[in-house]
Formats: sequence, structure tokens, C-alpha cells
Amino acid sequence: EVQLVESGGGLVQAGGSLRLSCAASGFTFDDYDIGWFRQAPGKEREGVSCFNSSDGSTYYADSVKGRFTISSDNAKNTVYLQMNSLKPEDTAVYYCAIGECVTPNIADFGSWGQGTQVTVSS
Repeated sequence: EVQLVESGGGLVQAGGSLRLSCAASGFTFDDYDIGWFRQAPGKEREGVSCFNSSDGSTYYADSVKGRFTISSDNAKNTVYLQMNSLKPEDTAVYYCAIGECVTPNIADFGSWGQGTQVTVSS
């Protein structure tokens, strides 16, 4: 069974940092890209970052470029999202999912985790 489990969320003040983890199981880790997404209350889910397992390339939404860093630890089957200089507008539930980074369609990603809440206070 394919499973993704997010962790690492929490409450942090503006300017602070958090590191999210997405632990994967049930599939060959290198066969899929893993993306991070977020959904704030009353808003649509949006893509945040993606890690291309084939060549290690990374993708970021403009809103997080220069502040967030995605990385992968193949030995642990885990993808991380290091979030620095957090802003109140980063407040959301963060999810990871498997798919292909080159697709612009969030619906093409699957096996969504349960999400982890990130709250940034001003």
C-alpha cells in the first residue's frame, strides 16, 4: 500500500523556520517525484515545491523561492521541506503527494498524505 506521512508542522512566529518531512512507503521511491502542496482556509490547494527523483531537479512556487528548500533522503525514503523566513501567509495545511513535477495539474498527483498544519503568527 502506497503511503505518505507528513510531519513537522507547528506554530511558529513570523521569521521563524520549520522543517517538514514526508515519509514514503509502499512503492519504489525513485520511481516517482514528490511534491509539496498547501491549502489555506477558504483557498484552493496550491503547489509549493517538487523534487524530481530522476535528476534531482527542484521546483518552487514564486511565493516561496529563496525561502523554502526541498530535499530528498533516499536512504530514509523521505522528502523534506525546509521553510525559512516564514510569513503569516504561509499558514496552511501542508500535504505531500506523488506524481511528476513537470505536470501543471495538481489532480495528476496522488496518494496524498493526511497533511500537517503550519501556523505562522505575526
